[in-house]
Amino acid sequence: MNPTGKFVPVGESSTDVRSRISLGKAGVRRDDRYAIAVNEEGEILLTPLVSIPKRELLVWENSVIRDSLGRALQDSATGRVKRRGSFSKFAEESSDDIS
Repeated sequence: MNPTGKFVPVGESSTDVRSRISLGKAGVRRDDRYAIAVNEEGEILLTPLVSIPKRELLVWENSVIRDSLGRALQDSATGRVKRRGSFSKFAEESSDDIS
């Protein structure tokens, strides 16, 4: 069973005394994160994951914000931006000063 595409054999491995498998031949690096799924046949599927700060989760959950941010990044990349001067004065305000 192959739900996500073609698998390519990269080698064979045995578990060590702690039931761990080395995945270096598959390009896995230290501290990489994976979701682990096992099917009825015992096949193991590792899906690469990345963690994001919780404060950024809103962008991924809200398509309006995500689309707006995408347009803003595209505008910036193509030079469709306007200079608005320094915003440093806002950095000195506390969050209580902002309404």
